[in-house]
Order: sequence, then structure tokens, then C-alpha cells
Amino acid sequence: QVQLVESGGGLVQAGGSLRLSCAISGIIFGINTMGWYRQAPGKQREWVAGITIGGSTNFADSVKGRFTISRDNAKMTVYLQMNSLKPEDTAVYSCNVNTKNRPYDYWGQGTQVTVSS
Repeated sequence: QVQLVESGGGLVQAGGSLRLSCAISGIIFGINTMGWYRQAPGKQREWVAGITIGGSTNFADSVKGRFTISRDNAKMTVYLQMNSLKPEDTAVYSCNVNTKNRPYDYWGQGTQVTVSS
């Protein structure tokens, strides 16, 4: 059974930093990308960052230059380092693994990030 468990969220002042972790357990075949999404209150979920199986990374324009994504294959963990946080970064952040095969997407339960001004 595949599980994705996020941690590292919390309350931080604007300009501060947080590092989110996503621990992946279980066997997943055909991984395309691992990444992070977020959903703010009253808004649709949006993609934040992704890392391919080959190690290429991509970021939403809103976080480019402030967030980095990385993974530790030995620990089966994906990280999102968030620097220079802004109040508009406040959201529930969820980890995602996208695969070539069904079910195509695995999701974690999410972790709350709140940035105060």
C-alpha cells in the first residue's frame, strides 16, 4: 500500500523559511514526477514545484527563485525548501507522485503552511 506523509508545515513570519518533507512508503512503478501542490482557502489547488525521475526541476512562477525541490532516493523522501515566504504562500501543501500507470496520481494528506505578515 502506497502512502505519502507530509510534515514540516507550521506558522512562520513573512520572510521566513520552512522545509516540507514528503515520506513515501510502498512500491510505486512508472514514476513520472514527484511534486508539491497547494490549496489556499477559497481557491483551486495549484501546482507549485516538481522533480522528474531524471532530476529535472520546475517551479511555478509565483515561487521561482524562492522555493527549491529535492529528493533523497535512499530515504524515499521529497523536500520542498521554502524561503522568503509571503502571506500569499499560506495554503495546505500536498505531496504528489505522478505515474505512467493507474492510478496515475498518489497524494498525501497535506500540511498547513501559514505565513503571517
